[in-house]
Amino acid sequence: MRPSDRYHKWIEWSDQDGAYLGRCPDVITGIHGTDPIRLYDELCTVIDEVLTELRESGSALPEPLTRPMREVA
Repeated sequence: MRPSDRYHKWIEWSDQDGAYLGRCPDVITGIHGTDPIRLYDELCTVIDEVLTELRESGSALPEPLTRPMREVA
């Protein structure tokens, strides 16, 4: 498992921006693009790069706090 697998990531359409937004709030604010599949791949790459930089600089990785919604019974 890669360190980035611990973090919740998602892609959503933004009417306001006219683009897809890729988000991972525990690591980065987000990125945008026109192809959601390609954007998800780019989002994962950016998160991996940020985590590598943090690790190499001796900084602690952020605690994963954002979680997908769970069904309420």
